Amino acid sequence: MTRRHPRTAWSDQLAGPDADLRRSEPTGLVLSGFRIGVTSDRRSADLIDAFVRRGAEVIHAPAVHIAPVEEDEILVADTEAIIAARPDVVIVTTAYGLRRWIECAEAAGLGEALHATLAEARIVVRGPKARGAVRAAGLEDDAVAADERTASTISLALEGGANGRVVAVQLHGHEDVEQLERLRSAGAIVHTVAPYRWVRPTDESRLGRLCAAIAAREVDVVTFTSAPAVDGLVSAAGQLGLDGVVLDALRCGVTAAAVGPVTAEPLLDLGVNPIVPERFRMGALIRLVIEHLTMNGVSEVETALGRLVVHGRTVTFGGQTATLSRGARAMLGALMSEPGAVLSRERLLDELPDAESEHALDMAVSRLRAALPERDLVQTVVRRGYRLNV
Repeated sequence: MTRRHPRTAWSDQLAGPDADLRRSEPTGLVLSGFRIGVTSDRRSADLIDAFVRRGAEVIHAPAVHIAPVEEDEILVADTEAIIAARPDVVIVTTAYGLRRWIECAEAAGLGEALHATLAEARIVVRGPKARGAVRAAGLEDDAVAADERTASTISLALEGGANGRVVAVQLHGHEDVEQLERLRSAGAIVHTVAPYRWVRPTDESRLGRLCAAIAAREVDVVTFTSAPAVDGLVSAAGQLGLDGVVLDALRCGVTAAAVGPVTAEPLLDLGVNPIVPERFRMGALIRLVIEHLTMNGVSEVETALGRLVVHGRTVTFGGQTATLSRGARAMLGALMSEPGAVLSRERLLDELPDAESEHALDMAVSRLRAALPERDLVQTVVRRGYRLNV
């Protein structure tokens, strides 16, 4: 039985930006003084614009990008094979992939045949975005993986048995060999279609600059919107001999932000604990990054000389604003965390992993004082350490 919604032309409903990006978000220059790395290719403009409008400096370095499908004949051939096979189950993994598949099918004169094939099959989707695309196409899904993981989607497809059944899988940028083998091991006849492919960027110099900035902890947050982007960044860091220090920075000092659990998984495997929004959407990711930075990177204290405000890497005092280096910002943050308390030289050296001696610490404190609008904000306590002048 054909299951469909009363819609207009079935491909017309699939376009349009993520609804989350149209929802209200914090406004104003709340990200002034922060630096954010963006690793996405497709829809990176949404992230960059949202962060820049709020005052952040953005380093954009796509870690992977979607290759133009110049060999559309492969996609057409796979589509024809799926139509001929009349699958019992169709697995839709991404909204973009379904849209791309439909567009190619219609361009090849296969739109109606593909639609009829999908309408007759049991459709299993990997998450609400894929579900939205299916329903926008005038179709109905039978099951959705609540955690948006491919493994969970395959488990849903296997319910009721798969032996002898034909299963079509829309791939999401790369072939998940392990999950496809689960289907084949259960006796399914598997067909795949790849509407798009993830490939390494042709210009890796930008990615190299981002890796260097992460290694130096000169960025506050790095955003990831696909699992392959994690692999792309780490691979690029490895080619530069920076993979160890980049991962150390992402584990402590630089926050990784993943759009959802699928993207977070390779980070967790590397010992990196990313922040992940409750709703796995771009708009939710933007709001989470804003919330994280404003809660953890903005502070102020009333000193003996006046109010001192730190906003990311900028410090404001007496109507003057200055930008601090990473080391200077880390030291000032430690002093502000315990206003008036004397912090030992050993304690402050912990904030400067590159400083190996007390002389290096003294030089760093000197540079901090020179960068501040008022040198006397930091006081020396002879033979004990340093304190904020409160």
